[in-house]
Amino acid sequence: MRSSLARRATILLLAQSFFVPLFGQQPSGIETRPRKTQGDWPQPSTTNSPIPAITLSSIVGPEPTIRVALMTDARSALISTTSRLMKTNDGGPTLLALDTSRVRVEPRLLSPLAAANSDDEFRVMVAGASSREEAEEKAKEIKQVSGETGLAAFDTESKTWAVAVGSKQPRQEAEELSAMLEAAGFDATVSGPSRNNTVAQTANAGKMGSSIANSPGPPIRLTSKAVAPSREVVASSAGTGPIFSSSAPVKFASDDEKVAPVRFNDRPYRGRIEVFTNLRGSLTVVNELGLEDYVRGVVANELSPGGYPAIEALKAQAVAARTYALKNRGQFMSQGFDILPTTRSQVYRGLTSENPLSSRAVDETRGLIATYGGEPINALYTSTCGGRTENSENIFNEAIPYLRGRECAAEGPGAFTQFTIKTTRVPSELRDDSNVPLARDISLLLLQNFGNLQTSFSDSWLSNDASASEVRNWIANVARIARQASPMTADDVNRPPGFATALTSAVFGDSRVSTLMNEADVSYLLAVPDAQEVPEANRADLAMLIRDGHLTVYPDATLRPREPLARARVLHAIVRLLESRNLLQLQKANARPASDGQLIFKTTKSKEQAIRISPDAYLFRYIGERPYAVRSVALVGGEPVLYHLGPNGQVDFLEVRPAPNGASADRFSPFSKWVTGLSPGQVQARLSRAARGIGPIVDLRVAARGSSHRVTDLEVIGTSGTAHVRGGRIRSALGLKEQLFVIDREYDDNGRVTEFVFTGRGWGHGVGMCQVGAYGLAKQGWTYEQILKAYYTGIELTKMY
Repeated sequence: MRSSLARRATILLLAQSFFVPLFGQQPSGIETRPRKTQGDWPQPSTTNSPIPAITLSSIVGPEPTIRVALMTDARSALISTTSRLMKTNDGGPTLLALDTSRVRVEPRLLSPLAAANSDDEFRVMVAGASSREEAEEKAKEIKQVSGETGLAAFDTESKTWAVAVGSKQPRQEAEELSAMLEAAGFDATVSGPSRNNTVAQTANAGKMGSSIANSPGPPIRLTSKAVAPSREVVASSAGTGPIFSSSAPVKFASDDEKVAPVRFNDRPYRGRIEVFTNLRGSLTVVNELGLEDYVRGVVANELSPGGYPAIEALKAQAVAARTYALKNRGQFMSQGFDILPTTRSQVYRGLTSENPLSSRAVDETRGLIATYGGEPINALYTSTCGGRTENSENIFNEAIPYLRGRECAAEGPGAFTQFTIKTTRVPSELRDDSNVPLARDISLLLLQNFGNLQTSFSDSWLSNDASASEVRNWIANVARIARQASPMTADDVNRPPGFATALTSAVFGDSRVSTLMNEADVSYLLAVPDAQEVPEANRADLAMLIRDGHLTVYPDATLRPREPLARARVLHAIVRLLESRNLLQLQKANARPASDGQLIFKTTKSKEQAIRISPDAYLFRYIGERPYAVRSVALVGGEPVLYHLGPNGQVDFLEVRPAPNGASADRFSPFSKWVTGLSPGQVQARLSRAARGIGPIVDLRVAARGSSHRVTDLEVIGTSGTAHVRGGRIRSALGLKEQLFVIDREYDDNGRVTEFVFTGRGWGHGVGMCQVGAYGLAKQGWTYEQILKAYYTGIELTKMY
């Protein structure tokens, strides 16, 4: 193991001995030399092998710099500052002041380049669209993810539509772009040179000014060594025209970086901006800056401080972003930079995207990285893991010891302690299943100062007949709550007909029901065997209560008009009617995670408010379809709640329904659950490259799942055979958010599948740290170190500088 690490370190140091003088990076322990004016352009890699990993020993010391490619194929670049613009002189270390604060830089060829060698030109294709419209929509998504323009094109071999991404480029660059698109969920492949044109342009291709996969590429041929300068950058000013040119890369800076940073296309960046003409004859624009400043511009974009404002989660993101940058520094060495500012590497948007909270997270973790076996880890992370992360080999075909599948949740009996609300009130002991809802009903009436009610009651008290005096008292309280005059009641007020009329009069105060129902309506609704026993004066009132579910008939579908009502039936009918008229002063909200004995609600007006709960509040939690009285309830966030405020402004009644997204740490993500439907034709188009020669697809079958239950082997069944799609390509080939899903099917009358319905969880590849999960754990009181060690198995945190 150690000898292997030593060899890797030696290879890296040798590579850096050539790379650093060319591009001005200053990792510790390597002294930079003056830049030459010739022969210092980025050279293409002679192999397709990855850059060796940077070991711990090679980066100990001062803070490293990192080179971020802001643009790799620019036709021009606008460099400016609001202070004094500076530049290097012939690529040297000395900065010289310019007479202008704004210049336009453009590439210029000094001599013709050799004709392009078609064997060196490759195109990235994204397959899987069943129509041109779907391909064009996919091209828009690709543009957002990669910054590359896509052109809808028809593949005559698979008879489906695809997207040709970007321009032709060397194999290594094409494979890197393909890998990035695969990681983002697209079915990307690298198309090599061919004399047979199997892809036809769309009708509007000419309008877009783009070429298809096999059209001639730019007249650029890669060489292993530049023998003479053949291109240069030219800088000009609007007022004076051309002001200088250089055959070497040019660095721009501001003389006051803190107050007036240097800008590229009017966007400010920390550090310096370097511009050079690349081997394709266009401009590459690189932001060279310290690693900490780079991480400031990443964390705010990878985990939004506005959407997920938890400092410990942002610290975990800062350590992950810093570690990822160190591990992958030099990934694009042959192109003259380290890393890209998109999801192909990490999202970086410079100074204007920084946020005080995320910058604080960077400052408080300065120099900290995650290591395994003494090396920086490849700190992969995913947006939303769906409750569980996956082993790396099941997605990326390589088993990495620190990228193991983990539960995305706090574990153990105390997992929800911080979110738990408790009450001193002891619920009544009820054994009769039908009486369970009465605990809620009586608590709501007690809050309205109902007389003749006990705070503790039994099944027998509820099932016994209500007396006329009890019901008369309750009706008077109903009238008080409804702000109506108390109605006159007879001795039959405890029987269904008399009770119905008394209750509706107490709530509505007039002959509302008999006015809005005629006899035909009443007869239609009172479809019970003993309806004829109901007096005419009470028929409409009783019909209304039954119609709206406030009063129920008996199991034998009778009303039993001459029998007294049980207390349970009377009280339940009263609460149902009062609640339907919004007379119980109940409020609805969505809960945020409870904290320090306070309830945090998001109301229907989208405002968050913190409210204290009364020590003896009535607590109810839905278990299945019914609310049960409880001594404590956990509010992890996202629960729909119903509550009542007492005279002191505290919550004295709280009813909680489980959060629809469950209790996993990533439950706050909008992608924690999703559903996508695809027709067999759409599935056929999307799997056209991954599952060839099987005929029309008739079914899909999950052949294997990984440790997190993600689909790792999808069997595609066609009329002429079967095929398998495995690993991380399943998500990209199908164009789904994740591959943690189950499949349902819709059928036509002939039993043929008309739609595959994918119900899934998560967004991303599902390996490493779950970003939204980190936020959820932080909300539960976890530190950033605990979060990182929960997602990355067996790691240590190492202070690098």
